[in-house]
Amino acid sequence: MSTAITFSAYGAPDVLTVSQVETPQPGPGQVRIRVRAAGVNPIDVRIRAGAMDGVFPVRFPMLPGWDVAGVVDSVGDGASVAVGDEVFGVASVGGYSEYALLDRPVAKPEALSWETTAALVTVGEAAFRALKHLGVQAGRTLLVHGAGGSVGTIAVQLASAQGVTVVGTVTEDDLERVTALGATAVRYGDGWVERVKAAAPGGVDFVFDASGAGVLADSVTLVGDAARVITIADPSFAQHGVRFTGMDPADRFPESLPELAELAASGKLTVPIWRTYPLSEAVQAHADIEARRNDGKIILLP
Repeated sequence: MSTAITFSAYGAPDVLTVSQVETPQPGPGQVRIRVRAAGVNPIDVRIRAGAMDGVFPVRFPMLPGWDVAGVVDSVGDGASVAVGDEVFGVASVGGYSEYALLDRPVAKPEALSWETTAALVTVGEAAFRALKHLGVQAGRTLLVHGAGGSVGTIAVQLASAQGVTVVGTVTEDDLERVTALGATAVRYGDGWVERVKAAAPGGVDFVFDASGAGVLADSVTLVGDAARVITIADPSFAQHGVRFTGMDPADRFPESLPELAELAASGKLTVPIWRTYPLSEAVQAHADIEARRNDGKIILLP
């Protein structure tokens, strides 16, 4: 048996409970890791609250979380890594736990901390994926909504490094930070369209919505083509003809993780971490995200 966080009903953060669960055993090709860090994502919060009911299948008791980094302590037949290797990736059995299973373990660069490695998984892949699906190219202009958030921050850095001109909508507090990452940061809220037009007088070619702040209609009008707008956060995407990416595993780019990890290890990609908590304080971690207190990623340390 091992310690994990579970919940047996939808509800507020306090439905999360410290539990004893069966220690998972790796199947063919899988590895088990002793988790050193687990990332907490907004999707975890929405699933726990029941907001994804009917979209994301849940079987109670549910062990949440996907983003993990740790040391391999057991391997299944045909596994690609060995006991003692330091790896990270997407947990096939919930990540808020002392132990997790990985189907596709990725080697952790020595220079990267456990916290940063775990923080990178979902947000890094989401940013990489959105830019790939949009077909963003050097010399073009990209608008990132929610550029100060964890996904938006990485999208700004990846696009800027590719020679893309980036404009990002942010809160007042994030203007300076996002500008330092290579974007022209503009304040979001009423009047954002005019501010973006002033920041990009040559026009905007693509829009990545990482905010879910009801900006899709104006974004489509801004670029003139719904096919050049993508969202990971707005459930009204279909009525605007906009692509939503993230729910379909076939839509994702797990092969991006080694590249993203090397960029972070070499200092070319910054992953903001706001706070770390012991695994036992998962309730507080969820409450912080729900109240939008965090400015960067929250990491659980089993």
